[in-house]
Amino acid sequence: MAYQVIYKIRFRKKVVKLLEYLEKEWGQKVASDFLFKLEGRIDRLSKQPRTGIISRKIPTVRSVLITYQNRLFYRIRRNKIEIINMYDTRMDPKRNPYQ
Repeated sequence: MAYQVIYKIRFRKKVVKLLEYLEKEWGQKVASDFLFKLEGRIDRLSKQPRTGIISRKIPTVRSVLITYQNRLFYRIRRNKIEIINMYDTRMDPKRNPYQ
């Protein structure tokens, strides 16, 4: 049974901003490739939600790597997956509230 996926507003904003940056700096193909990877990862999460790594700070939050530079954070609530946020893995880990 696939879980229903809910996207938080901050996650949506971050994805839009990242796609705009990728398209501007690296071109449409790179932006499309990233979106394809993101959608694939979310689709797999909807079928196997417990595959992510549990957060050290907040045990109800899990994360999965999308690319080497981006990690997606989510939580499981009953039969739903809430996609909370996405962080750049190159940022200072102290700034990430989930790790």
